[in-house]
Amino acid sequence: MEDTPSVEEKAAITVGLDTWHTVALPALGIRSIEMADGPHGLRQQAEGDGDNLGLGNSVPATCFPPATGLASSWNADLVERIGRALGDECRVAGIDVLLGPGVNIKRSPLCGRNFEYFSEDPLLSGRLGAGWVHGIQSRGVGASVKHFAANNQETARMTVSADVDEATLRELYLPAFEHIVKTEKPRTVMCSYNRINGIPAAEHHWLLTDVLRTEWGFDGAVVSDWGAVEHRAPALAAGTDLEMPGPQRGSVDDVVAAVSSGELAESVLDTTVARLAALAAHRATPLASFDEDAHHDLARDAAAESIVLLRNEGGILPLDPSRPVAVIGEFARTPRYQGAGSSQVVPTRLDNALDAIREIAPTEFAAGGPEAVALAERSETVILFVGLPPEDESEGYDRTHLNLPADQLELIAAVAAANPRTIVVLSNGGVVTLEPWHDSVPAIVEGWLLGQAGGGAMAQLLFGLRDPRGRLAESIPFRLQDTPAFLNFPGANDHVLYGERIFVGYRYYETVGVPVRYPFGHGLSYTTFDYADLLVTRASARLTVTNTGTRPGREVVQAYVSAPDAARPRRELRGFATLDLAPGESRTVEVPLDARSFSKWDDAGWVEIAGDHRVEIGRSSHDIALDGVVGIRGPRRKLLTLDSRMSDFLANPVIGPILRAASAGAMDGGTNLLDMVKSVPLSRLARFPGVGDRLKSLRLLLPVANNRVIHFAASFFRSLFTSRKSKLRPT
Repeated sequence: MEDTPSVEEKAAITVGLDTWHTVALPALGIRSIEMADGPHGLRQQAEGDGDNLGLGNSVPATCFPPATGLASSWNADLVERIGRALGDECRVAGIDVLLGPGVNIKRSPLCGRNFEYFSEDPLLSGRLGAGWVHGIQSRGVGASVKHFAANNQETARMTVSADVDEATLRELYLPAFEHIVKTEKPRTVMCSYNRINGIPAAEHHWLLTDVLRTEWGFDGAVVSDWGAVEHRAPALAAGTDLEMPGPQRGSVDDVVAAVSSGELAESVLDTTVARLAALAAHRATPLASFDEDAHHDLARDAAAESIVLLRNEGGILPLDPSRPVAVIGEFARTPRYQGAGSSQVVPTRLDNALDAIREIAPTEFAAGGPEAVALAERSETVILFVGLPPEDESEGYDRTHLNLPADQLELIAAVAAANPRTIVVLSNGGVVTLEPWHDSVPAIVEGWLLGQAGGGAMAQLLFGLRDPRGRLAESIPFRLQDTPAFLNFPGANDHVLYGERIFVGYRYYETVGVPVRYPFGHGLSYTTFDYADLLVTRASARLTVTNTGTRPGREVVQAYVSAPDAARPRRELRGFATLDLAPGESRTVEVPLDARSFSKWDDAGWVEIAGDHRVEIGRSSHDIALDGVVGIRGPRRKLLTLDSRMSDFLANPVIGPILRAASAGAMDGGTNLLDMVKSVPLSRLARFPGVGDRLKSLRLLLPVANNRVIHFAASFFRSLFTSRKSKLRPT
């Protein structure tokens, strides 16, 4: 018979053994598991070579494009394939859980870790993150969806409080996690460093238990970000199952003391132990090796689909392989292909664009300086590689501006002046402003960070061996001051106010009418597409897409919804679909919609917004090709009570017309008295001298106003009367 484990033994397995391993509990048959950093590649430290922070001396692994690039593919199937490849590499290395994907929203383009996140939009982030989780867990390896939640900056990331209202959380910062949890059942979720409305995420019972477990049905283990736990017993009570890294003797003692004093029920500890036992029970079938060549090819395919062609004036791209080109910029020879920090992978090999271009066309190269300008002057076409250096963006700190380095701006100006046929290729993890040089060059290619095979993919795209397929997963603003979080990011005194609420990224730009250099969803192709025959319902948007050009290509059809509510964003992405078309080919595509597409969060939860919703089909958030209308009845109106505001009475189809008729012309010094008291509850208004008696009739009408049948009849006859009047009105 196995011995019954002590409280101390059970408490010990809720804290890591070391940087990457958990504690085993043989009495319950619980083995030690090993975790490793991700998400765009396996970062496993060499045995015995680890450092205190767990950042150095990693073994080689395939470095796929980070999420900042991969998101521009809008291709969940591609992301799933990468997840499967990552799973196989984990099986070779004996890794049980790979720490990813990162699905935090890009609230500000300044966030130093934006290279590790997908998008400014929760639907796109959730769909791509779900593909990643499905892929890796299909190979028996666990995922760890991170960083839960509202972890949108690196400044003071361990102490800052994200002060954010619940509707904003529910509509923008939680949906990607919710979708992944409900559809893919990830083995673990990683709670973040920051506080949420003053409460550390690791100790946030509402977040980790009420929402994650009770509402969404998560049955896996919650793992802390490394060093995120401040107080172990309260964190365990809130739902943080595993504190990492270990060993943390003080944390074990805290849990034991809390159980002994009755502060923490032993049953809570037992529940956590059961979750960790279930996690340890998953064991992927080991692999002896993986196909490095095949994974490198997949990395190249992923890089190619991540590249966004922003500008192509005069059709300068694609280039003719028979014509010589000048390649300028050190990034062509020494690529920047991933971000800095815990996700940094040692690649199995590394392509560069210069070598790949030389294999395709006659090429001369200069890194920069007066050599570079002279080369540009005598060349037919220049491909200029610029971008952000690694020290400009990293985990642990945020950027302070959106500019390219001064020396890069000088190089662009000099080369563009010397040669009007200059193509700029960008390498950057976060968005950069394209000012003031944008209009001086005919073509701009957003290369993001493309992983170890990005150089070859870029060369193939420039010379037309591949068609540009990428579409922006985040907006490119003209300037930092235009961004929605500008006045609030990154906060002060350990607080950051999410004052822009749900108006992040394109939701802000499209609603307020702030122009951007390139909108969310934008991306050019070497062919053209036409949209026609739109049919919209509550369940889907169906249309026909035709390739009207001379080359094969991929189109990303984007479905946005504009709600009949002035307080809502002008449009919100509610679905998308990708399709490959040959020249002249037409195909019908259907973009699914659901109840959430027409809903908002309020005090009652998710509710559909009544009225006509405009479903818009676009090539970006700004370029709308087709639109249609879906009518939504919406939820039953709230019952009127004495505590209801006068505005609620005015909105009621029975009482509203009576009130308006009775108060017609009621003015005081130019003020409409009815408008003045709209926000006042009836019970408060009745307390004013002489008013209470006049409102008695409203009290008597409450049962009538709340009767659903009478409510419907009143609405029907009013709409009928209005319709007849409009037909009889003279023109």
